[in-house]
Amino acid sequence: MFSAGAESLLRQARSLTRSSSLREIPDEELKKFCSRVSKLLQKEDVGPEAIDALQRLFLIVSATKYSRRLEQTCVDLLQTTLCSPACPEQLQLLCAAILRERSPCDSLRLSCEHVQNARQLSLVASVLLAQGDKQQEVRSVGQHVFRVLESRQPEGPSPRPLLPVVTKVIGLAPGALQEDQTNLLSKRLVDWLRYASLQQGLAHSAGGFFSTPRGRQPGPVTEVDGAVATDFFTVLSTGQHFTEDQWLNVQAFSMLRAWLLHSGPPGGPSAPDTDDRSELEGSTLSVLSATSTASRLLPPQERLREKAFEYCQRLIEQSNRRALRKGDADLQKACLVEAVLVLDVLCRQDPSFLYRTLSCLKALHARLCGDPACVRALLPVAQFFLNHGEAAAVDTEAIYQHLFTRIPSELFHSPMLAFEFVQFCRDNLPLFGRSLGILKLSFPNLFKFLAWNSPPLTSEFVALLPSLVDAGTAVEMLHTLLDLPCLTAALDLQLRLSQAASERPLWDASLRTPACLEALRDSRFQGLFQHLLRAQAAGTTERLAPLHQLLQPLAGCARVVQCAEAVPTLLQAFFSAVTQFADGALTTQLALLLLERSDSLFQVPQYEARVHRVLSSQFLVLCKLHPSLVVELAKELLEFVGSGRGIHSTGSMLTSVVWAIGEYLSVSWDRRCTVEQINKFFEGLEALLFEVTQSRPSATLPKCPPQVITVLMTTLTKLASRSQDLIPRVSLFLSKMRTLAQSPATSSMHGEEDAGAVRTRATELLNLLKMPSVAQFVLTPSVEVSQPRYHRDTNTALPLALCTVSRLAEKEAGLLPG
Repeated sequence: MFSAGAESLLRQARSLTRSSSLREIPDEELKKFCSRVSKLLQKEDVGPEAIDALQRLFLIVSATKYSRRLEQTCVDLLQTTLCSPACPEQLQLLCAAILRERSPCDSLRLSCEHVQNARQLSLVASVLLAQGDKQQEVRSVGQHVFRVLESRQPEGPSPRPLLPVVTKVIGLAPGALQEDQTNLLSKRLVDWLRYASLQQGLAHSAGGFFSTPRGRQPGPVTEVDGAVATDFFTVLSTGQHFTEDQWLNVQAFSMLRAWLLHSGPPGGPSAPDTDDRSELEGSTLSVLSATSTASRLLPPQERLREKAFEYCQRLIEQSNRRALRKGDADLQKACLVEAVLVLDVLCRQDPSFLYRTLSCLKALHARLCGDPACVRALLPVAQFFLNHGEAAAVDTEAIYQHLFTRIPSELFHSPMLAFEFVQFCRDNLPLFGRSLGILKLSFPNLFKFLAWNSPPLTSEFVALLPSLVDAGTAVEMLHTLLDLPCLTAALDLQLRLSQAASERPLWDASLRTPACLEALRDSRFQGLFQHLLRAQAAGTTERLAPLHQLLQPLAGCARVVQCAEAVPTLLQAFFSAVTQFADGALTTQLALLLLERSDSLFQVPQYEARVHRVLSSQFLVLCKLHPSLVVELAKELLEFVGSGRGIHSTGSMLTSVVWAIGEYLSVSWDRRCTVEQINKFFEGLEALLFEVTQSRPSATLPKCPPQVITVLMTTLTKLASRSQDLIPRVSLFLSKMRTLAQSPATSSMHGEEDAGAVRTRATELLNLLKMPSVAQFVLTPSVEVSQPRYHRDTNTALPLALCTVSRLAEKEAGLLPG
């Protein structure tokens, strides 16, 4: 339970969060509070009242992203209190926390030069290192911390608080330490890692009559399974109380990987001596020399690597023991991951470790494959083989096959694993080589992570998609993206049916899905569900429309809705990648798919409208990329237009198709275009325009968007300009449209602004058709005329033609809008 003070602070934090922001605290009130804090800090005996005031001040400065200005006197006193050797530790912690929250701070006058106490130095250094990219400050802190480490006596205070500072320093300024300092810490790390005591520490005595030295002596540390530890101490050794050198062992392991990366060879794995040494890899000589290095006096960095290798080997052995407590089991998994990562660093820095590590990691991989609880440790093992498999002549195909097929199918619902898995794929794309084919074929499995965890993983998949898609999988992947919300619903059902799932999500209790669950068991739909839940690309596609209806009860599930919101962004990333390599055949397939799927989407609220906006814009991109699409898909486009799909929704897809017909159905784009084709499209579009302008809107049949009407009129005019026998029919139709748009009924139906737009467009098109040659020039310009300069320069042909038409049309009063 929390103390009364902690409970009070929690209540304050909750109330402040509910009040939207601490911005509402007036500056005058904050100034008065700072004055009160300053008075409390100036007292000789700083008591609980000052601690409570500092806690409140920390809450104020940390609970808002906006910088709060504190009185300079208060800031100075916070620094003075922090640097005071006699100040209680709790007070110093609060002062450091407040100063860190205000970073970067121009009025800071802190210095660590005269601070010798390790705990106090770590607090002062944390404030200085939080000031931003100040390399000289970072170097100064690092140098002083090492002076304190060098001067520390074995029986003196513990250097534990300084180790996180060292890690931060080498992260901010890798060249801040000198060679002798690096050697010093490497020697200390060897001692802490390898020679910690195997006896438990003494319990802290609380004092009193019964506190006598005749109490039970501390016993040996134990393993996680309860056995007495017979080898050296590690972070996985257990006991009731730890000695200081045991705590240092734990701290040393926590910073080991960062320190190895910092103190490794300047050239990394490609250093000059690496090539020479690699010639002996795998030979008897190299193995013998590697195993005998412990008996020789090695330089500090090499000795640290040797001890780090032994430490990691022991951790891998300890991770195989059956832990008695769940906390120890979780610690085993975390330490196993870190041990493999450290081994990876060691093998990159010194290839002589590689053959000593391979057999161990092969056995570890076999054990992890059979233990679902340790699946997250498979990723660093796979990373190791990805980095070193070629050098060690190890066939890694089976490792990746297991990784990309089983894990996403079985553990897609683990959010941490999902993020780490996708990050692993992203980070290692340059290293996959021939295994990239396995990754590409496994995209249906990877999309299960995306379908179940779409909000946090959307940006990751946007970056990953260009590497997953190729000409062979593009069509299937587009189907999968469009069905992604349907996949989420199916995964939901799959988890509900699974009795062996180790991590079950919280269900939406408002949803009743017995019919959906029965459908999942129904043999008639098994094939469709298996295709939707497939692990690898099948090379074929299935029409999943029957599943849309079955899964409709889940369409309102929050997880499904979130997934549907991510799909438009993913579609944009997909088309951006595909258009970089798509040829004519693939472009035709994708355009056909857009037409087919525009009215076959899972009915999630707002999903269809959002997807149509993307599909319509990308259809135009495909047509621009391959203008012959309109002629090649003439039959399909006529069927789409004739069916009137999308007229009474947003109309975005229909608008794009009609615009593309008017733009690219021309002999200038494709020599196969004939007058008969133009006439067929004209008749189909004319019938469609008649239908949308004559039908009355109702509750089941909403009004047609005005942009559909204007695009239809424009396209009909374009087609008539290319087959001039059609001009009289278009002129008559446009005259009727102008008259219709002027009627009060149309204005009330579409609104005055929309009716005015239709009327204006009809008038403009009528004016153009008065001069067919000019109309053809304007509505079907050549490629040269389409260049931007023809629209920017008033002396070039197109603007001049438009101005001429306008002047001639103005002379005929009858053609002016009435």
